[in-house]
Amino acid sequence: MAQLKELLEVEQLEEVWQTSKEKPTLLFKHSTTCPVSAKAFQEFQTFLQENDEEIGAFFVKVRESRPVSNEIAEELGVVHQSPQIILVKDEEAKWDASHMKITVDSIKEALANH
Repeated sequence: MAQLKELLEVEQLEEVWQTSKEKPTLLFKHSTTCPVSAKAFQEFQTFLQENDEEIGAFFVKVRESRPVSNEIAEELGVVHQSPQIILVKDEEAKWDASHMKITVDSIKEALANH
């Protein structure tokens, strides 16, 4: 199972970008006040528990760490949504999904296709 790390500071994004050069990396943007985000985050965590593949896994709480969330959108060129999951490889967004499209199966499919 991948170790899930919370991003609290913009400087931590360097670890995300470096990890994405070594292995597929998933970034989850979580709104702690949204029930849809809670369900999507649960799907993400279930995926991580069931997955044996070597991946990077990070999340950011968008309200609590807004500068980090904004920097992710700017660096990757992905319009901000919440909840949102982004697959990053070699410092580039290869896939993203939001809201109810974040499922165990959609994450598996994204990793298989990218």
